[in-house]
Amino acid sequence: MQLLISDANILIDIQVGGMLASMFQLTYRFAVPDILFAEELAQHHPELPASGLNVLPLAAAGIADAVSLLDRYRRTGVSRNDIFALALARQEACPLLTGDKNLRMVAATEGTEVHGTLWLVEQMVLNRIAAPADAQAAYEAMRDEGRRLPWGKVERQLSKFVDPDSAG
Repeated sequence: MQLLISDANILIDIQVGGMLASMFQLTYRFAVPDILFAEELAQHHPELPASGLNVLPLAAAGIADAVSLLDRYRRTGVSRNDIFALALARQEACPLLTGDKNLRMVAATEGTEVHGTLWLVEQMVLNRIAAPADAQAAYEAMRDEGRRLPWGKVERQLSKFVDPDSAG
């Protein structure tokens, strides 16, 4: 089962969309760095580990990598905890889940595979864990809560779910 390392915003998007249980039915393992969980998720989302989220530490080499990344990318606006998520993805040699534009850029520069909320929702629909109507309802909830997504791409994705032969 492939491991995916997430930042906080992806998990919050999926939770706001009411798709957390569906996400954990996918054939992936999901994890966050322990420090990110403690600082960004534990207080308002303490149920995530019981739901299936793994909370993993950075090894000494991973911490050194994070420090190096922080130094190299200090002017990009990427948060310390997001750099820890990237360092954990690098440590575990697996993809990173993020919707943060700056973190996506840094991860791509570093050669790390990156996916976002739309990819995750698409995986749920393609694997028949969620119906297209569930995806639409999830995106509506995310929009109502002010989540920042590329709404044009969301509309194209939803159209593709309704008509898989349409170009997207």
